[in-house]
Amino acid sequence: MYSEKVMDHFSNPRNMGEIEDASGVGTVGNAKCGDIMRMYLDIDEGGVIQDCKFKTFGCGAAIASSSMATELVKGKTVSQALEVTNQAVMEALDGLPPVKVHCSLLAEEAIHAALWDYAQKNQIEIEGLQKPKSDVHEGEENQEEAY
Repeated sequence: MYSEKVMDHFSNPRNMGEIEDASGVGTVGNAKCGDIMRMYLDIDEGGVIQDCKFKTFGCGAAIASSSMATELVKGKTVSQALEVTNQAVMEALDGLPPVKVHCSLLAEEAIHAALWDYAQKNQIEIEGLQKPKSDVHEGEENQEEAY
């Protein structure tokens, strides 16, 4: 069963779309379920995320997770955005069923992938940022068992 917040973000997604000439774009997928998420970031000279948009092909939980993730990083610095975890996304959505935890992991990885792209384009290093996984399915089983 989904929370009211999950249903609201699925039915009325925030920040859906794309940003032309985005500062960073990250695309991640999950081969296990077929979800694909693309996150776009518009980051100003001071390293603050001015805008964030997403395009997601996936289930309702994936769309809701994408929507909430964009809300959580907008207005944050690059460092603060890096701290947005799948747990933070799930808490903001008032939880996800255990079989949908991977959707929040996808959102976290999409943020990291977009930040990675931004760092690569600007030839900078963001402390704590690692190269994103190509498939979020890697290591996912341990996460699902924790909930």
